[in-house]
Amino acid sequence: MRRVNFDLDVLRSFTLGVELGSFARAADRLGRSTSAVSAQLKKLEEQAGTAILRRQGRGMALTDAGETMLAYARRLLELNDEAAAALQGAELEGWIRLGLQEDFGEAVLSEVLGRFARAHPRVRIEARIARNAELLERVAGGRLDLALAWDAGTSTPHAERLGEIPMRWIGPAAGELGWSPHEGEPLPLVSLDAPCLMRSAATAALDRAGIPWRIAFTSASLAGIWAAVAAGLGVALRTGVGLPASVRALAPDEAGLPRMSSLGLCLHRAEAEPAPAIARLETILRQRLDGLSVFA
Repeated sequence: MRRVNFDLDVLRSFTLGVELGSFARAADRLGRSTSAVSAQLKKLEEQAGTAILRRQGRGMALTDAGETMLAYARRLLELNDEAAAALQGAELEGWIRLGLQEDFGEAVLSEVLGRFARAHPRVRIEARIARNAELLERVAGGRLDLALAWDAGTSTPHAERLGEIPMRWIGPAAGELGWSPHEGEPLPLVSLDAPCLMRSAATAALDRAGIPWRIAFTSASLAGIWAAVAAGLGVALRTGVGLPASVRALAPDEAGLPRMSSLGLCLHRAEAEPAPAIARLETILRQRLDGLSVFA
């Protein structure tokens, strides 16, 4: 069988286009023309010997072969970037303090820390999972170098808005909600302890829609929220990030619940020009978020 050597530069354009949902946006991000990226995709299909994209409406969708290619492309690019970082940044040392919303703890933290540690074993990372207010306070006070936090209307001097993530009503994965807007019973809400950004968004939206509600369960952690929702104690308002198998994001307008807007996600830095190790961790963090395809 003829040996094929896939072009990593082509694989990067392909992967980024899929993750951004647009090859034109990928071309812009990569500093290339759309026609140049189109030529790369044609080359990739020639190397693969099969179609990896098909027309779907005004856009493109992956074929079965394209899904397979995407999985391998991500692995190849991750190894390439890891090797480059290890060779170019082998001298990196120090200590990085990273803060995250609990929503991203399981979905992001393990892979980001694993990739970074393999490339830069001499850099120590201290990760803190906390609520928005604490994360911003720690960045402002110089006690965190990087923090991923929701846009709650307050900011820090060196913050960047990464995008928006849709808020979703969350119910149990199995069974009925056990509530109907036509029965006159208040909607049971499951929420983090106040103050909570999404708790406030949920109650405000329900008030606007004229839907009565009651707080059925509160928790200091997301684990408690998921357990309560899975047990059928009520519904929660979160995003689709990091949902366990025991719960699911409800379809728009399901059960008569109001449609929700999106929530901004920001990356906060303690310094305008971060140290090389911090900048490298930020790059890996951004790549992981792009891979999750969470932005609206």
